[in-house]
Amino acid sequence: MSVRPPSNLGNASVSEVLFDALGQEILAEKASALGRAGERAIASLARLNAHDAGGGHAPAADSRRNELLRDAAEVVYAFFVQRELCGLRRHDAVIRDLGIPRAVLVRLGAK
Repeated sequence: MSVRPPSNLGNASVSEVLFDALGQEILAEKASALGRAGERAIASLARLNAHDAGGGHAPAADSRRNELLRDAAEVVYAFFVQRELCGLRRHDAVIRDLGIPRAVLVRLGAK
């Protein structure tokens, strides 16, 4: 018994179609990972903003803020890396839209 590719392939070979399907799956996973990284960044920034809104200048509060800043910087960095893997090189709009504080950006090396 012989196997024929579907007639709707046109001039594309079966291997090209399968490769394209794999490419689509990879793009879908990149987009999903970008969404998850964005959600983590939003949650981390919300925790930092909630802490800052609560005030408090006790040494324990300063220690907690430093911990939240460190966490936010790590999560935002991971988000930026994921964006770049998806071909999104400019982060200006994301910085503005998420309200990423300067203190977080400084920890990423931004000036």
